[in-house]
Order: sequence, then C-alpha cells, then structure tokens
Amino acid sequence: MWTKQKLGVSGWTFGQRPLPDISARTQALNYDGLTLTVDPERDTAVSIQQTLAAHNLELFAIAPPELDVAHSETAVRQSAIATYLKLVDFAAELERPLLIVRSMKGRNRPLATLAAEMGWLATAVAQIAQYAAEKEVRVVIEVLNRYETHLVNTGAAALALLETVGLDNVGIMLNAFHMNIEEQDAATVMRQAGDRLWLFAMSDSNRRAIGQGHTKLGNHLWALEDIGYEGPIILECLPPNVDPVRPFLDDQSLEVLERYLRDSRTWF
Repeated sequence: MWTKQKLGVSGWTFGQRPLPDISARTQALNYDGLTLTVDPERDTAVSIQQTLAAHNLELFAIAPPELDVAHSETAVRQSAIATYLKLVDFAAELERPLLIVRSMKGRNRPLATLAAEMGWLATAVAQIAQYAAEKEVRVVIEVLNRYETHLVNTGAAALALLETVGLDNVGIMLNAFHMNIEEQDAATVMRQAGDRLWLFAMSDSNRRAIGQGHTKLGNHLWALEDIGYEGPIILECLPPNVDPVRPFLDDQSLEVLERYLRDSRTWF
C-alpha cells in the first residue's frame, strides 16, 4: 500500500514570474506546496510566508541563486558560501524548510581538476551544514545530470559526499529525470539512499508530464515506500525548448507547463 505523499512544484520552472502569481497557479492546480529559489539580498522571509499562507501552500525547500562553491577562485567560493550561510538564517526564519546545496548549475566542466573541485565542494557543504546544525536546519545535496553540472551526477557520488562530510543534518535530493540520464536502475539508487533521501523530485523521462515518457512511476513509488520516505514529491516538468538552467516561459510555454502539472497530478 503506497503512502500518499504531499505534492509540490519546483517554483523555478515557472521562470521569472513573481511569487504571488506562482503561488496562485500552484494552488489552482491542487498542489500542496513549493520549493523556491531564494535570493537573501532580494527576498524577505515575511513576504514569502505571507504569500504562501494566503494560498494555503507549504514551503518544502529553498534553493540558492546561481552560486559556485567549487570555483577555482577562492574569493568566488567564499562569496558563495557566505550567501549559503545567509540562506541558512533565511530557512530558520521560514520554519526550517530543507536547504538545497549543489554544485554550480549551468557549469558542466571543471575550471581546475575534478579532485580539487570535489574537495572544495565537500569543504563548502561541511561549513554550510555545520552552521545549519546550529540553526536546526537540514541540508540536502542535489544530484543533477552531467549536462547541468559536472559534480555529483549520481546517487553514489552524493552518498560518497555524505560520508566525507560526516554530518547527520545532511541528506540527498534525487530527481527521476536526472536519474533517467545517469543511473542504470533508479529504484535501486533510491533504496541505497534509504533514510538519507530527504527530497524527491520527478517528471517523466523527457521532462514532460508523468505518463508522457518511459519512466515507470510505480517503481519509484515502491522504492519510496520501501525506504519509508516521508517527504513530498516535487514535480519538476519543463516545456520543450525551455532553458533548464535559466528558464523563460512565454504564455504558450506557461500553458504547456500547467497542462503537464495538471496531468501529472492525476497520477497520485
């Protein structure tokens, strides 16, 4: 018997639309909440709380703007870490949603050596997570495919990073779309992550609505059930020909996205 998970939407997939508009659309599509990209220099916790509350939505996780904690230049890494620490404070103000940490989205080749950049990433995650632990905030390492980043492309890489960091408040975020590219058996990877899988996102194999590709939804749901996953399932669809790193949606693309989300909702 499958546990009924809460369902959310990745807010960034709506492009640059304002939060009140994104929230109204998400509520109308009968989803429970959002993950949001947050810029601590622009956004305020109070405004986000008020907007989501007005639309009866939960905030499941917050993600950073484009930050590079594994950059070859020390000043760039330090600036990125400093922004992450502000996001920890932000999460503490927002009733402690998960904080998503990742290598630079959109940079898919090293500037130094891979070993050096993995070391910088591990150091950054540890520093962010140590500060987050003081604020009782949990951190998840996002696994992205090789076309969006060159670090942490698989569940095994994320688990290895967890072991290196060695902190209890760090888990993993997996995504069915990214696993479709990188993993031989997504369900096995989910079971291997086990109780460290704290956030799970999905679309179909082509990033369209569930049922429009070759992803076998049941395999993913059984894996979530087997590991006792208690978090939400986040829908992260994208219309064709939309930039997956810096999406811009015209009216036609927005209509397609909402159709994907509406159709996906019927599977749960």
